[in-house]
Amino acid sequence: MTANFKGATSSWIWLVIRLYLGYQWLNAGWHKLTGATPFDATGFLKGAIAKSVPASAGAKPVVQAWWADFLQGFALPNVKLFNFLIVAGEILVGLALIVGFATLFAAVMGMLMNFAFLLSGTTSTNPNLLFLEIILVTLGGAYAGYIGVDYWFRPLFRGFLAKLFGTRGAAAKNAA
Repeated sequence: MTANFKGATSSWIWLVIRLYLGYQWLNAGWHKLTGATPFDATGFLKGAIAKSVPASAGAKPVVQAWWADFLQGFALPNVKLFNFLIVAGEILVGLALIVGFATLFAAVMGMLMNFAFLLSGTTSTNPNLLFLEIILVTLGGAYAGYIGVDYWFRPLFRGFLAKLFGTRGAAAKNAA
């Protein structure tokens, strides 16, 4: 069944999904970058930490304790780094998906951000984006960026890796 999603013909499906996801990421990052006030994740991080009230206290925690410990012990003290990483990550993932450059890597990085936001107790559009990213990676695979820069980039990158590691590509092995 997944063979139906592989190939140049189905690339149009992946293009539509890629453009939608790319727009969502780029739009989110752009609003954080150009907002009236500079983006600051401090309130979000403190809110996520507060949502990790232990079940022994009578609450149903929205955020797992181990994730809250990470947020409190690493993310909150380095909030300026996270402010930059979130904005840059959203913009770069959005641009990469729109132009089809390093498509699978961009989709996986988008999934990573979606998981982080979900683990922090934020629902919003994250489940929808995560679902589409999983579909793009699992069903689209290498053809997810076929209509885009990946059409030219992937063969060049494979050639570079073959030279770097001293191996011949699959096409060269088959021709020999």
